[in-house]
Amino acid sequence: MDRIFKALADPARRALLDALRDRDGQTLTDLETRFEMSRFGVMKHLRVLEGAGLVTTHKAGRFKYHYLNAVPLQQVIDRWIDPLLVKPAARAALDLKSRLEGASAMDTPTKPDFVMTTFIRCTQDALWQALSDPDAVRQFHFMASHAEMRGDAMVSYTPDGAEMLVCRVTEATPMTRLVTTFEPKWDAAAVTSTVVYLIAPEGDHCRLTIQHYGLQYGADGVGEGWARWASGLKTWLETGTPARFGAAVSAA
Repeated sequence: MDRIFKALADPARRALLDALRDRDGQTLTDLETRFEMSRFGVMKHLRVLEGAGLVTTHKAGRFKYHYLNAVPLQQVIDRWIDPLLVKPAARAALDLKSRLEGASAMDTPTKPDFVMTTFIRCTQDALWQALSDPDAVRQFHFMASHAEMRGDAMVSYTPDGAEMLVCRVTEATPMTRLVTTFEPKWDAAAVTSTVVYLIAPEGDHCRLTIQHYGLQYGADGVGEGWARWASGLKTWLETGTPARFGAAVSAA
């Protein structure tokens, strides 16, 4: 946590985060043109932000794309603010983009629209099971109360029993890589996109990276939902206690 506060203490680094909030997935060259800093200066600040977990990256060919990683910020908020507030599971406003009809896993675009990384002290097997087992959803999902398998699809439901989300596995490398559709049901106009989960063991913990492709209107609004989802997953796997970081509402 000290690294997070140290990284945020510098106005140049905060400006870089603002730039990524405005438009995620920028290259070093993209960011360099936005600031009166040398290329080396931008690189130096990005390294600090990456070290604090506030920025995560995705390489495609010779390009390296940078993404704002909201998980550490959400964990700071949850530590001091969330316990003081009511936490009903009632947050859903994610604007999503359709993939081409009939597209396969090989059609996934080179560059994801949203990327998030978190580190969880657990085994690969436990993390893979949490991502694959519908019974795990009730333990950590910030919005869904439960889930079930319906044919080849995992269907998640809101507390009132309405369908919330349908996910179908399109590709799976056990313990390492899982690709699913992301079919929101809370909005009749919402369309299907693709999520890739990447698991990498690192000693006594795992690095989990979420890549979201095919967002209809970009990544606006997606970050908070994924941060709440990842915070709940991390807390549950590390403590064994169900954790549902739903959006707080006023008691008025």
